[in-house]
Amino acid sequence: MRGGRGGRGNLHFATATRQAPRFSEDGEKGEEKEIILELKLLADVGLLGFPNVGKSTFLATVTDAKPKIANYHFTTIIPNLGVVKTKDGNGFVIADIPGIIEGASEGVGLGIQFLRHVERTRLLLHFLDVSGQEGRNPVEDFYIINQELKKYSEKLSTRKQIIVANKIDVIDVENSKELKEVENLAEKEGLKLFKISSATKQGVQELIDYVSETLKTLPKEDLIDIEDKVVYTLEDKQQDWEIKEQDGVFIVTGKAVQRLMGRVNIEDNESMYYLQKSLKSMGIEDKLREMGVKEGDTVILDDWELEWYD
Repeated sequence: MRGGRGGRGNLHFATATRQAPRFSEDGEKGEEKEIILELKLLADVGLLGFPNVGKSTFLATVTDAKPKIANYHFTTIIPNLGVVKTKDGNGFVIADIPGIIEGASEGVGLGIQFLRHVERTRLLLHFLDVSGQEGRNPVEDFYIINQELKKYSEKLSTRKQIIVANKIDVIDVENSKELKEVENLAEKEGLKLFKISSATKQGVQELIDYVSETLKTLPKEDLIDIEDKVVYTLEDKQQDWEIKEQDGVFIVTGKAVQRLMGRVNIEDNESMYYLQKSLKSMGIEDKLREMGVKEGDTVILDDWELEWYD
């Protein structure tokens, strides 16, 4: 938002015949907006997945974070952050995003509260439970969550992902139906797949090393989106006005008029003289006469209603 331009003091209006003018300009009004602020976590990597797929265990394994871990859904009800310390010293931040389930983008579960936290991440680790203990289909879960991401944000749905097949410590890796389906999924979608166990740390270091190298290739997103670059100038656009006649009332609108009326003290005689002089120099007075204004008519300048006199 921009503040209004300051007014000019009485010294600016001094002349040879009026050396101590009592007239000065008021400053212009600044912009006013109602703003809703949303807190968004800043993390390099976001952990996606249905509840109880092992995201919190993974976070606790690779960072010093101490998330609550238990064998029931929605153990994690607040986003948790942790810093991964890599061998080369290039650490990165991981965010465990809870509550992303089917319907999250419409407010089901906790998802609508936390989808916004995924927006600032550069890389998503999509956790899938291949143990079969929950009785869920990991491939279906993958597409459900990605559909929720797309509903929430088209940009977010294109964020780079890595599939993480978790809980391999409790399955027969060679014969697991769920793991085979996830392998086919990764091949079909062209995504990198890591098979890990957050509990036993199997495959975890390889995943962390790959994430660290991948992050080096991904640009950091700007924290501030600038929609319009406004160049501030002290020059007035004096022709930025228009006049409409409605039921005998002449209505003068436009930014030039707003700026003018924002500077005028309507209770001061010298200020009113300045107003009349400005209306003439801007061409507004001539236009009003051309449109047939006569003494006694009502002229509205911005929010001010005045009676015209010659």
